[in-house]
Amino acid sequence: MDIELNRDAKRIVNDWIAELNAALEARAPERVGALFRPDADWRDIVALTRTIETVSDRAEVARRLVDTAVVSGASGFAIDPERYPPRDVERAGEPCVEAILTFETAVGTGAGILRLKRSDCRAGAAQAWTLLTSLESLRGHEEETILEKTEEPAFERDFHGPNWLDRRREASRYADRDPAVLIVGGGHAGITAAARLKALGVEALVVDRMARIGDNWRKRYHGLKLHNQKHSNHFPYLPFPKTWPKYIPKDKIANWLESYVETMEIDFWTGTSFKGATWDATTKRWTAELDMDVAGGVHRTLHPRHIVMATSVSGTPNIPEIPTLDRFEGTVVHSSKFASGAEWKGQPVYVFGTGTSAHDIAQDLHGNGAHVTIVQRSPTLIVNVEPGAQLYDGIYYGKGPTLEDRDLINVSVPLRVMKKAHRLLTDQARAHDAPLLEALERVGFRLEFGEDGTGWPLKYRGRGGGYYFNVGASDLVAKGEIGLIQYADIDSFTATGLVMRDGSERPVALVVLATGYKGQDHLVEQLFGPEIAQKVGPVWGFDDHTQELRNMWIPTAQQGLWFQGGSFAQCRMYSKYLALQIKAAEVGLP
Repeated sequence: MDIELNRDAKRIVNDWIAELNAALEARAPERVGALFRPDADWRDIVALTRTIETVSDRAEVARRLVDTAVVSGASGFAIDPERYPPRDVERAGEPCVEAILTFETAVGTGAGILRLKRSDCRAGAAQAWTLLTSLESLRGHEEETILEKTEEPAFERDFHGPNWLDRRREASRYADRDPAVLIVGGGHAGITAAARLKALGVEALVVDRMARIGDNWRKRYHGLKLHNQKHSNHFPYLPFPKTWPKYIPKDKIANWLESYVETMEIDFWTGTSFKGATWDATTKRWTAELDMDVAGGVHRTLHPRHIVMATSVSGTPNIPEIPTLDRFEGTVVHSSKFASGAEWKGQPVYVFGTGTSAHDIAQDLHGNGAHVTIVQRSPTLIVNVEPGAQLYDGIYYGKGPTLEDRDLINVSVPLRVMKKAHRLLTDQARAHDAPLLEALERVGFRLEFGEDGTGWPLKYRGRGGGYYFNVGASDLVAKGEIGLIQYADIDSFTATGLVMRDGSERPVALVVLATGYKGQDHLVEQLFGPEIAQKVGPVWGFDDHTQELRNMWIPTAQQGLWFQGGSFAQCRMYSKYLALQIKAAEVGLP
């Protein structure tokens, strides 16, 4: 039965593609429109539109697809014989035929995903529900081509000349030249971008203020682990070992970052603070100021053509204005500076916030014998780490396509289809978690489930937080072992604690502000000046017109300024497109 379905799927897709190629060649929007459902979505990732954009509904899809195909030279759509074959799948609750496509543009090769609802196919009127077009490689600048060009000879005739290590050390100093790309931030966002650029032959230097690669994870609180499984978190070119645990401890991640930088030969300066940069429109270069080895007072000025801000969507602590907190004479620390609860045994601690960091820190404090209370400031999405939180990563489980194919399938889902899928998954998660959620509500915890019930992934893309994957802290809250109060019930702080609105007083030894992080855009004015900040605009969060994250992985309004960030999976997937665009700029392509 599966073999017959696959044959049928291939035939349906081939017939649809033949019609698309003919309609595009004829530049006929009405013929293209006939190939799409009225509610169709087309997502393009820098292949035809030269940006990341989603176009919705039949007439607009047809018009834009024809127009951009003419400009980009997109043609020759076909089933990709080297990738996973057409198959029947279910997406957002809909049985579909799904196929991986290949096509050509004026500058390179593209990869796509076509989805046709099975119900349409049975009716004999196959119309696309969703279409992805993405840039796969640049002609003449493929990773394989670049690797061949840079391959070293089998042996060195001069055994006393510089060897690989000598050349590597000298090149990474940038003593006699500037990198084409300066990447600010040495976490997973920065080093995945650097790895992609290196594979394309673009010199990129990563700078980070931490003393050691991986310290941005290594120095976080003691019990931290990733809260989604390793299957979706692999790095480009070098996946995690199969022997690794599903949930990776923070020190293991830290050491992985360090070993990844060495293995991938990424140029990386630790202990280096990026102080800001100015743009020269004449030379098309930045003047970037760096303080290296701050204790030693070493300063460097570089002139890269591109700066990639990779400080992540959770890079700078957000310290809110909490009235009367300045009266408190005890210890106040942001969650980013919290290391361990061991020193607070037997003492009263209040953790402000109900996101992931707040719950993890509260659990750590509880385990170390502190008397800990969470202060809830706003409703929060709670989902058990298993199975609920993992439901959204279903594309990465089980046998089937390669990781590269799964990534392509992942980026192919347009926003409104993703919302439909996530509503279904959130309903499933809530059903699984009903006993916990009911117990939390009984102790006064305020719950919510994302915009229109779409769950945690879109909360992350929208605001970078506001949820918690329960790994035990919620159970402790529900049982009363971790206390809970509402922020609105606090009247004021005193030197030794806080006063509640009912007049009761509570002693406090430590206040932890698990109040999240500022987005990347807050740094722009500080580092590049108000004019560039105003020109670039907001970073992260959805743009209503493009239905995409704002200013992420695409050229911004300021030439030479780029942003990279997000989850491990997002950085792995989108660093590819970021690097392709920078490479295109470096070789003079549109």
